[in-house]
Amino acid sequence: MFSTYFTLIVPALIAFIGALLAIPFVRSYMLESGVISLDNNKKNKPILPASGGIAVGFGFILGLLVYIFGASYHFYIPVASQRFIFATALSVAMIVFVGFLDDINVKKKAVKTTGMKDIRKGLKQWQKPLFTFIGAIPLMVIAAGTYTVDLPFVGVVNFGIFYPLVIIPLAIIFVTNAFNILGGFDGIAAGSALVLSLALLIYAFFYGTYTGILLSAILFASLLAFLPFTIFPAKILPGDTFYFGIGAAFVAIVIVGNMEAFGIIIFIPWIIEFFLHLKKKFDVTDLGKLRSDGTFEPPYGKKIYSWTHLIMNMKRCKEWEVSLYMWIIEIGFVILAFIFKLFGLL
Repeated sequence: MFSTYFTLIVPALIAFIGALLAIPFVRSYMLESGVISLDNNKKNKPILPASGGIAVGFGFILGLLVYIFGASYHFYIPVASQRFIFATALSVAMIVFVGFLDDINVKKKAVKTTGMKDIRKGLKQWQKPLFTFIGAIPLMVIAAGTYTVDLPFVGVVNFGIFYPLVIIPLAIIFVTNAFNILGGFDGIAAGSALVLSLALLIYAFFYGTYTGILLSAILFASLLAFLPFTIFPAKILPGDTFYFGIGAAFVAIVIVGNMEAFGIIIFIPWIIEFFLHLKKKFDVTDLGKLRSDGTFEPPYGKKIYSWTHLIMNMKRCKEWEVSLYMWIIEIGFVILAFIFKLFGLL
């Protein structure tokens, strides 16, 4: 048992080290290359390097390859599916590239994007769902997951061949784009994702598969290395390489780890965020109006189009507080999901 889990710990450790070493390089390279964005939450609107998700993606994929290397050269008996691992690595790599295409579209002057002005224009709204579809292709090709899914409050549903050919691509498109719309404050996305990955790791350890444990551990380790660079004051912005890449990794983990029902519950905050943005046809900003005391005024008054608007309406918050409250909200949904599991509702 010890040797089995040791083979899972080593790739996670390498993923952490890989991401940690990659962050300074990515930060410096993006600054020199002009892949930047305005930090609109600060009074002087400093320019920060974007596309930090490349470092997280590098760490994640490196960890997966380390595990496959050890299995291929018989350093240990593999306990996780190499087929699923390869598909996950390819899926994340492809969709991180899509995120990079979005991040590098930087203008010399600020332009109108979604509810605000920024120098990073990115892809058009209709292009994002179309391009993120490619992240589903590796998982579709190997027919990942089980066709029978136990959905919360619904029961067991057999999707048959529609699961790999329809459900998986729809899940990738929705999750990557939903994950992308909850950000804007230092550490809010990375911290929420860290809670999400830890929840998957704990669930996989007690109820899931070795493949689910491995993927969750490597994702958690990569995010743990990245978080200190994004919390207030951020030194690098995640960019769509982060949002798209984490979204793809999340979908792959819940599918190959047979954790669909649990994954739906812990992803509810982003589902709610999606529909809140939909109320304003996605022409909305999560950011607030900076007051002289460093707190934020809700951008639309009492109207709520984001979790961040709700938080800012509840109390006068500084930037780090908005992120902290969002982490707590995600922790609440994780606890709810485990309660459902303990009482047999999942």
